[in-house]
Amino acid sequence: MGPDKSQEQYILLIAQLLRDVQTLHSDVITPRALRLTTLKVEKRYAREGMGFLSKTLPRIGKALDRALSSDTPLAVPFEQKLKGTQLPRFLGELFSRVFDIYGMVLPTPCVRSIRSIRQVCYLFYKLKLPYTADLEQTVVDNFIVAERDVAVTNTRLQSLKTEFELSPLNRCCPSIGTARTKVLRRARVLLSRALSKFDPKNIQPRHGPGSVSTGERLWGKWYWSNVPDRVLAHYPLDEYFYASLGHVAYALQELKALGGREVPAKVILVPKDSRGPRLISCEPLYLQWIQQGISRALVHHIEHNFLTKEAVHFTDQQPNQFGALLGSREGKYATLDLKEASDRIGTGLVHLLFPQHIVDVLMATRSLSTVLPDGKEIQLNKFAPMGSALCFPILALSIWAILAAAAPDAYTRERILVYGDDVIVPTAFAANAIEQLEYFGLLINRDKSCISGLFRESCGVDAYMATDVTPIRFRTGWSSSPRPDHLAAWVSYANSCYKAKYFNTYDFIVRSMYRVYRNIPEESLRTGSPSFIEVPDEFKSLRRRMNSNLQRFEYLVVDVTTRKEKKTICGYKMLLRYFSEHNTPRTSSMSTLVPSDASTIESGSSVGLYTKRRDTVLKLVWR
Repeated sequence: MGPDKSQEQYILLIAQLLRDVQTLHSDVITPRALRLTTLKVEKRYAREGMGFLSKTLPRIGKALDRALSSDTPLAVPFEQKLKGTQLPRFLGELFSRVFDIYGMVLPTPCVRSIRSIRQVCYLFYKLKLPYTADLEQTVVDNFIVAERDVAVTNTRLQSLKTEFELSPLNRCCPSIGTARTKVLRRARVLLSRALSKFDPKNIQPRHGPGSVSTGERLWGKWYWSNVPDRVLAHYPLDEYFYASLGHVAYALQELKALGGREVPAKVILVPKDSRGPRLISCEPLYLQWIQQGISRALVHHIEHNFLTKEAVHFTDQQPNQFGALLGSREGKYATLDLKEASDRIGTGLVHLLFPQHIVDVLMATRSLSTVLPDGKEIQLNKFAPMGSALCFPILALSIWAILAAAAPDAYTRERILVYGDDVIVPTAFAANAIEQLEYFGLLINRDKSCISGLFRESCGVDAYMATDVTPIRFRTGWSSSPRPDHLAAWVSYANSCYKAKYFNTYDFIVRSMYRVYRNIPEESLRTGSPSFIEVPDEFKSLRRRMNSNLQRFEYLVVDVTTRKEKKTICGYKMLLRYFSEHNTPRTSSMSTLVPSDASTIESGSSVGLYTKRRDTVLKLVWR
């Protein structure tokens, strides 16, 4: 497939990046070698189109990562090799500073060369590109295959649960049972202890920011049309769905019309990166409302519980990121990446591991079925697909419980870190950890798991020999016409290039941006709008005025704003929204909610204002 003329900006951009790489490695890459490499890239791009930048180059980067995180030699999918070696001719000068002629990692590889190779290879790996119908269907097919696999796992785990519970010795005596039984017993005990003081009824429900399968817009989410009995058995209407008893009396006609019909979730495809779309689930309105409340309470509990607060994280990625850097220093810690993690936590695993009072609530607040993009409805065997507010908390807790239970000693158990599906364990425990997780139905992505060597990746940080080698990855496509998402994203990319000392790339993006936009300020002006770190002199002529009220100069700059619309809903619905969206403590019912502190109320906020989703605009403002 040939190149698209609208994408020629990308090949010009990577040519500038190659210039920066040559500047940083001028001792091994000559100007002549740079010209030959750039010409080679242009020829491949002319022949393969965008696929060369978004698929072929990332394959080289993955081959590099595999060699750095394993004991296998470098195997790059390029036919042309440096004469007498197993190294590719593409960026061969840099590869030769990392590997010997047989493709094995040198005793003291050049980390700067590793960072540069990865930057060139992964620059457009995450770029959001249009998908073909075949690729979309492949994602849906994988979802269906995962459902079938989970169904089989559920049956096996249910049999294990029945066998375990029928034997009092299995449950009570630590010395009785197989190794699997002992791990199961410990996992159940750990979760029982961790969740013993968690009350799933003491929650403050709220709506999530995303779409719902029932189709309500933001202002329509405060009207209930149906809530099934299985939800009401745990979360009564008057306590969890209305602001007060007065609200219940006011909404009497609404209550009479309230139905108990189950509404399925809805699967949708959203842009992810060059590899294809991501599949997520839109939950029904009534489930999203309760799920958000349980999720927030559960996350807060886990991050403050003495058993889990140092091991399981939901709001802070830094422990895992630091763990990746630490693991890359001497190889004492391994990073594990789970494949299709959210699709592999089945209801059987939840029933097997979690205390019964938690299981009852989780099962009552999950979707029973989902509708595929083609309109077909299928029953869900997984606990919750991505999109449910409870997906990641239950996933992380399940992983932690299994690994902590399987850990051979306290030293290993205390060094397990879990953030969603990113896991860090001591390297000596990694093989056993993989075996345990896969036994309980989870899959390990071995290509992205780093067990040997000195390369590690976790929570967005790629590390080698305690050095951050994370590349800058462009996600938003280039646009030759003004677009709000384009402005903010590409200003950020440019600044990242500046900090990484890719000055030719930075200058190229800045000049390209000024051909599309005007009035982009420099950071030194502190305008609060998207700003470049440094702006060439010819682009510094911004309009300026003196603000006599603030006694300071203001500049006319381009900024990204969101359109708001005002929707009037009845007073009790506004009160319900106010209670749910502010930090107000909950005791026995929504009617007891009061603001805990006036500072929790956002300045200038209004319960009648709504931001239009995906409706940002560019605007010239004085800042």
